[in-house]
Amino acid sequence: MQSPKALLPFGERTSLQLVVDAVRAVVSPLVVVAAPDQSLPELPPDVEILRDPREGLGPLAGIALGLSHLEQVTEVAYVTGCDVPLLRPDFIRYLASRLGDHDIVMAREERYLHPLAAVYRTRLGKRAWELIESDRMRPVFLREDVSTVDVTTDELRQVDPQLESLQNMNTPADYEKLLAIWQSRYSE
Repeated sequence: MQSPKALLPFGERTSLQLVVDAVRAVVSPLVVVAAPDQSLPELPPDVEILRDPREGLGPLAGIALGLSHLEQVTEVAYVTGCDVPLLRPDFIRYLASRLGDHDIVMAREERYLHPLAAVYRTRLGKRAWELIESDRMRPVFLREDVSTVDVTTDELRQVDPQLESLQNMNTPADYEKLLAIWQSRYSE
């Protein structure tokens, strides 16, 4: 997409602001990981912004930085992207409720895993950095050798019937679709 996903407008708000609102309803503390020069919308003062010093490494670096930072204050973190503006707090709560003694709880849509719709033990931050140093850049590699629960879409429909929490924006058409859904609910 040509426009930064975090800044895509939804009425007076942006995609990232909507995501932060949903996560903040469930999780504290909350951190946003951004590229060094990435523009961000105004966020609540209790949201900590971390800047990834190694730009261009992809989502695994963001996960590594966020988990490593949060390990000092919590054992568990929900990880998402900035491009899921219809994310529901109940979706996050449901995934978190499935963690138990496991290390990762991840949404699974048939054969597709959603590493940016997952709950992680924050101690996995170190493992994420090790994967980066080994040039194994896919977030799903974090699942190796740890206890993981996959939550199917059938289960997730209990709290998100249309699975809107998994709908992201990779193309202008995706944005237009999610904007239309959002407008049908929230515009006056």
